[in-house]
Amino acid sequence: MAAATTAELEAPEPMPSYTQMLQQSWGTMLAAARGCGDCGWGLARQGLAEHAHLAPPELLLGALCALGWTMLRSAATARLFRPLAKRCRLQPRDAARLPESAWKLLFYLGCWSYCAYLLLGTKYPFFHDPPSVFYDWRSGMAVPWDIAVAYLLQGSFYCHSIYATVYMDTWRKDSVVMLIHHVVTLLLITSSYAFRYHNVGILVFFLHDVNDVQLEFTKLNIYFKARGGSYHRLHGLVANLGCLSFCFCWFWFRLYWFPLKVLYATCHTSLVSVPDIPYYFFFNTLLLLLTIMNIYWFLYIMAFAAKVLTGQMRELDDLREYDSLEAQSVKPSKNEKPLRNGLVKDKCF
Repeated sequence: MAAATTAELEAPEPMPSYTQMLQQSWGTMLAAARGCGDCGWGLARQGLAEHAHLAPPELLLGALCALGWTMLRSAATARLFRPLAKRCRLQPRDAARLPESAWKLLFYLGCWSYCAYLLLGTKYPFFHDPPSVFYDWRSGMAVPWDIAVAYLLQGSFYCHSIYATVYMDTWRKDSVVMLIHHVVTLLLITSSYAFRYHNVGILVFFLHDVNDVQLEFTKLNIYFKARGGSYHRLHGLVANLGCLSFCFCWFWFRLYWFPLKVLYATCHTSLVSVPDIPYYFFFNTLLLLLTIMNIYWFLYIMAFAAKVLTGQMRELDDLREYDSLEAQSVKPSKNEKPLRNGLVKDKCF
């Protein structure tokens, strides 16, 4: 009888529906709020002192890796991506945008593949049984080295990305939101590692990075389809298929699986497994902010799909980009410097 009970406990919990997720998560959060008699700064300081474990050498290593990403990107842009654009005779605007997309594609492809391996090719059951991320949680528990590597790569990259968004990337209509996203993501990565919620982090990485891989791959094919003064149908076809795949996977991974796997686990089953889990409201607030930003960008996707279906857009392009004529009409002032890719970045927030 005991063995059967243990087997039942170890059996994966079925993924809930949207309705079940909303009802149970909302009910659990309300109950936790009512039962929290002292949720002020005193409890926050106590939680940091008792449960946060992040050594100064770990922070230093992350900062050095962030600097390394910046240097590696600069070197790759100068010695690999720009010569490639010149050799392929891309159009000037496409040649200017290629280094950013190529850099991000290489990073996200590598990190997503690694996280996919951890979740689908090892003993970790977190993808098929998301509530299990909290089954063995203990304050100050050791982080497995393979998960720690993923955290180091992601944390240092998003630290680099805050700088890169302002000084290296093309300035877009959603760049301010992108900055907020990078800050929220870095805060989530750092705090989840310190509080040993790293199992959830691997699941979040996996569900988000796949869309960045598809986005940058599609953009690269858009740049390459009109090169050397001729149109290349293969790149045009791949770009169209990549666009469809990106739209579908954005909804499926970030708006379907992410709430039902991650938010359900952090909002509801976390308190079932660990009734006094620290910083419950803090982490769920950040994850809800991430969800809101996912919905915000999904609106861009829907606007893009509407323009394609109604014939307003004949060629695939990123709606977040400023119009080429608008970008060319902007003249740098004495205090503004043009980007290395030839576009002027307006830094007025």
